[in-house]
Amino acid sequence: MKKILLVLALGILVALLPYTMKISPYVLNIFMQAITYSIAVLGMTVVLGYTGQINLAQATFFGLGAYAVALGTVGPGLNFWITLIMGIGVATISGFVLGLTTLRLKGHYLAMITISFQQIFDLILVNWIDFTRGPDGIAGIERPSIFGYALSDDRAYLFLCALILYACIYFVWQLPQTSTGRAMRAVRENELAAEVTGVDSLKIKVIAFTISAGLAGLGGALYAAGFAYISPDNFNFSRSIEFLTMVLLGGAQSAFGSALGTSLLILLPEWLRFLKEVYLAAYGLAVILIMVFLPTGIWGIISSRAAKYRKPVPIDLDSIQALDISVPITDPTPILQLQNLQKHFGGVKAVDGITLNVARGTVHALIGPNGSGKTTTLNVLNGIYKTTAGKIVFDGKDITELAPHERAGLGVGRTFQNIRLFPSMSVVENVMVGAQRPNNHIAPGQAALRARALSALKFVGLAEQAEVIVQNLPYGHQRLVEIARALAGHPTFLLLDEPAAGLNQTEKQELVALLKRLRGHGLTIFLIEHDIGLIEQVSDKITVLNFGKQIADGNPSDVLNHPDVITAYLGDASHVTA
Repeated sequence: MKKILLVLALGILVALLPYTMKISPYVLNIFMQAITYSIAVLGMTVVLGYTGQINLAQATFFGLGAYAVALGTVGPGLNFWITLIMGIGVATISGFVLGLTTLRLKGHYLAMITISFQQIFDLILVNWIDFTRGPDGIAGIERPSIFGYALSDDRAYLFLCALILYACIYFVWQLPQTSTGRAMRAVRENELAAEVTGVDSLKIKVIAFTISAGLAGLGGALYAAGFAYISPDNFNFSRSIEFLTMVLLGGAQSAFGSALGTSLLILLPEWLRFLKEVYLAAYGLAVILIMVFLPTGIWGIISSRAAKYRKPVPIDLDSIQALDISVPITDPTPILQLQNLQKHFGGVKAVDGITLNVARGTVHALIGPNGSGKTTTLNVLNGIYKTTAGKIVFDGKDITELAPHERAGLGVGRTFQNIRLFPSMSVVENVMVGAQRPNNHIAPGQAALRARALSALKFVGLAEQAEVIVQNLPYGHQRLVEIARALAGHPTFLLLDEPAAGLNQTEKQELVALLKRLRGHGLTIFLIEHDIGLIEQVSDKITVLNFGKQIADGNPSDVLNHPDVITAYLGDASHVTA
């Protein structure tokens, strides 16, 4: 709280500077540009920095807000505040529609779509003269009044814009600590892991795009009233590139970085004007050098240096409640039924007609040689791959067509052979993403999510590492974090893809003990593993695949002594422990 008050006091002090100093109208205009641009660039922090989506049409949403105010106040003479709401609304709706229709695409495809959207907007502004006034632009845009006091003075209006900017910075600053903000960061870090943890990635990306567009619309509306004149040149593709450069320069993952990067890119040309003819070249070179040598942005460097001196928050292990993962077994029917499950990739039959039942509260192992279709089977169960044929029934419900996040919402947890965590997030934040999955019956609020995450970490023995950035943990601990993330969602069915891979013998025995504890709580585990010794210790039933086909299914002793299994998987009888 003290930090928030300090930042707020500093911000108000900066906003009051124009009142305490004699500043020329030219300098006031520079401040006006920096503030209104910063609001739009904050939107880039949400969509690019938090969610990892490329948006090269931010100037379009900025322009929609500006033109709503300009056309509304100059033509029909509408009240500024009404046109402000209209501008934000039009920009927000446009962002929602564009996001909903394009965010299934990724990378350069998404960039191309947003560039096209920006170019269409440019053409409309220039050529629809009857509506937009064309290249001549719109002049005479009026500023607002507050309780009858007209903000015609530049300093008064600048102060209003500064207060709005601070409110936006606070909103964007706090967003990562919310469930939606964590989901955004999870999508940025590893979209597939986020999906199977229960995050609807498309919904989250659309929300991010919509918030980004709304902030740009707000910035554009304030910009139009601040300068009293706008034209298409203010909102073209080069402006979108400027916004992108500003957020990258300051630090895309920080609200303060966005404001800092915007201010620097606006002020830098002014500082370099003494170089006269070569100042633009010097400006470009300065930007390139900063972005090359500061890949996380200026604020990224500042925050990383500050983190070295920040003392970790102590964790009171005694205050952490025991993890409730008990799953009552009252239904005698199998929790999972696969009926003639098939998955083909062209002519390759990776999974070729698997039929099996998984009993509740058991550890069911799926084994087979490399390339036998084990991980493909798990990916089909998770919804990562669509089935070619067959049916999947989970807890009495047909889930064959459900998306991964919908299956997670039914209680299906998952870990991966190649660990899929959210590297730049802390250990506890990783696990909180799992705790906030749909239909997880815990108390509402961030405190309850954190408590659930800490309980899951204590269960696997990592509560003391809660505040550590997860990529800094050793490999074995990262595997435990992935299991804790799945357990925090209180699953009834847990898919484990080679959880012992890369572990030493001591860590494997700890894993065996953990799996036995989970089974003791009634949790059903579907396990892929190459370590036969581990399989024998924990499994109640084993299914064996070879070339996508099911060649054996039953209790461990019978399956591991099956002739076809020995031939296809174990090599010879000397490898088998009776």
